Amino acid sequence: MDPQQPTIGVLGLGAMGAPMTRRLLEAGKHVVISSRREKPDLVTAGATWASTPREVGAAADAVLLMLPDLPEVEEVLDGPDGLLAEAGDLLVMIGSTSSATGVRELDQRLRAASGDRVRVLDCPVSGGQDGAEAGTLSIMVGGTEEDAALAGELLAPCGNPVHLGPLGAGEVAKACNQMVVAATILAIGEASVLAERSGLDLEQMWTLLGGGYAGSTLLRSRHRKVVDGEYSASGMAKYMVKDLTFATDVAEVTGTNAALLPALRAAFTELVENGLGDLDMSVTRKFVEER
Repeated sequence: MDPQQPTIGVLGLGAMGAPMTRRLLEAGKHVVISSRREKPDLVTAGATWASTPREVGAAADAVLLMLPDLPEVEEVLDGPDGLLAEAGDLLVMIGSTSSATGVRELDQRLRAASGDRVRVLDCPVSGGQDGAEAGTLSIMVGGTEEDAALAGELLAPCGNPVHLGPLGAGEVAKACNQMVVAATILAIGEASVLAERSGLDLEQMWTLLGGGYAGSTLLRSRHRKVVDGEYSASGMAKYMVKDLTFATDVAEVTGTNAALLPALRAAFTELVENGLGDLDMSVTRKFVEER
């Protein structure tokens, strides 16, 4: 490894963060990690273990936070063992689907507290666990040109990082992405119920339709779960409510009178209220069956 190469920290070593870390290590990146539970497999693969986020902040030039949302980000930033306690010049890369406004406010606070040494960049991803493992994620980057260039260099092994505009642009793109994902997976679930109740073979139908205009990356990824009715989570349905709420915020700020968005948000809210939120988003089939 090149000793002049930037060091990247990773916090949030779950379904997305862990495989992304492996891709970084396979590309020869300097990676330092920390989590509540030790990750011996990642250490064996070459990651440097830190006992606290503070140690990660002290060692890294940039830190990727693959956490659910900004409240979880705040938890690892602050306090005597927090990421910022000993940080120098540090780029904080927010990989969660979050509020664009919230990301901008966090950047202003961290810049003011650190004399511009600590900056924020948003880089939410799309492609799911499959894409994280394969290194084919779509990475939506918002921030300054300089910070985006560094993020692009560091995150390239994980997929395709594209700078879409100033801070918050990545989150707006992810909100748009989640609208399409929500609409698609709800349509797949509802269509599956219509087909099955009409006596069609779901395996045969979705294999056929996947070769036409109804085909999509999401259908390929969730084909097996939808057909088998097996909903172990690789992307929990409950997070869609949060994501569609952020999309609603964007609609309000831009004066957009959305037609589909309110219906999607109401459907996924109902799904969660029915106790299905901890299952995979392909549980839309079960949701419609039980309505």
